[in-house]
Amino acid sequence: MSAKRPLFLARRSYRRRRLRDVARMLPVFGAFLFLLPVLWAPGLTERRDTAPDGIYLFAAWFFLVLAAAALAPGLEAEVGADAAEDDDR
Repeated sequence: MSAKRPLFLARRSYRRRRLRDVARMLPVFGAFLFLLPVLWAPGLTERRDTAPDGIYLFAAWFFLVLAAAALAPGLEAEVGADAAEDDDR
């Protein structure tokens, strides 16, 4: 009887995969942020006040750009590394 080897995930590979997962979820999170103003309650007037909504959308867009810029270096570094790790298996 041979004991099964425990599944070991290299730390760097695991972190890269989680970073890739976060990058894949960023558009979904962005769509949620862009649709959120639809759920806001209207003001006291009959017409909807669009100024706060516009400021919110530009702030959400700016946040998404910053998040994508923060994720990009980690995603760029993995291009050749995943192929090398797949060859080792």
